[in-house]
Amino acid sequence: MTTPMRRLRVTLTGRVLGVSFRSQTQRKATQLGLQGYVQSVPGRSVEVVAEGPEEALQALLVWLRIGPGKAVVEDCEVCWEDAVGLGNRFTIRYSELS
Repeated sequence: MTTPMRRLRVTLTGRVLGVSFRSQTQRKATQLGLQGYVQSVPGRSVEVVAEGPEEALQALLVWLRIGPGKAVVEDCEVCWEDAVGLGNRFTIRYSELS
């Protein structure tokens, strides 16, 4: 029996830019076997969209609420959705905010 895939969408605010948040998130999500992406969004926030087994997504969410070393997560908006298929890797999406 296969584990159902879920999608987790998280928007994080606080000191989340300039502290290796995106690269460390990519590393953690890859370790957990998740697919998706992390990107900077307007409002000095970071958005994470990840798909995979719910257990792995829960582990990522616990990690995201703390973040890497110098990060300070002040708010964490969480939305659970149905998986739609985000490819086979976890990437950093770069924008003009990077």
